[in-house]
Amino acid sequence: MEAAARSDAVRRTRIKFCGLTRAEDVRLAVDLGVDAIGFVLTRRSRRFVEPAAARLLRDLLPPFVAAVALLMDDEPAWIEDAIRTVRPDFLQFHGEEEAAFCTRFGRRYLKAVPMASTGDLAAFAARHPRACGFLLDSHAAGQPGGTGQAFDWSRVPVGFGRPLILAGGLHAGNVAEAVRTLQPWAVDVSSGIESAPGVKDAGRMRSFVAAIRA
Repeated sequence: MEAAARSDAVRRTRIKFCGLTRAEDVRLAVDLGVDAIGFVLTRRSRRFVEPAAARLLRDLLPPFVAAVALLMDDEPAWIEDAIRTVRPDFLQFHGEEEAAFCTRFGRRYLKAVPMASTGDLAAFAARHPRACGFLLDSHAAGQPGGTGQAFDWSRVPVGFGRPLILAGGLHAGNVAEAVRTLQPWAVDVSSGIESAPGVKDAGRMRSFVAAIRA
């Protein structure tokens, strides 16, 4: 019994809600037990939030809920200012950033993988040996995520050996199947819990978490 409990704990799927812009959405995410909150700090996104506003939202997070700053081919000066202002726990690079660029800011980082244009996930990951995880999204290289479209999950290798965060087109109706199929370290959702870009829907947020917990 004790060994089974330890095994279940290891398999727990972490949850990241991304693209939050409102205090009420952050508070509900925390109440639902979400593990990480993503703030989009690149102006290329419809879910962009100014760093000063993101700092206020970040300050709502209790201990052990991580703040993630999403960036995409942004200037180093902008990134450095965003880090000073928001104080994120992790950076998430969503563009064409090379490993040397990602590591220069002194923060642990996640690297988004554009699955629409990446044929060899292992080769992509090998170029980022210091990434703490890889976020698999359905967009193509050079495009922002948050499209609401899923990719072919069968393309994800079994037993990859590095933490994978599944994103792209997830919602309450398919996330349980995704978790059963891939057993990812975590799932990441944005459009699947929204009523409009950056505006989360409380009912969809609750349903998404409930589908995973069930």
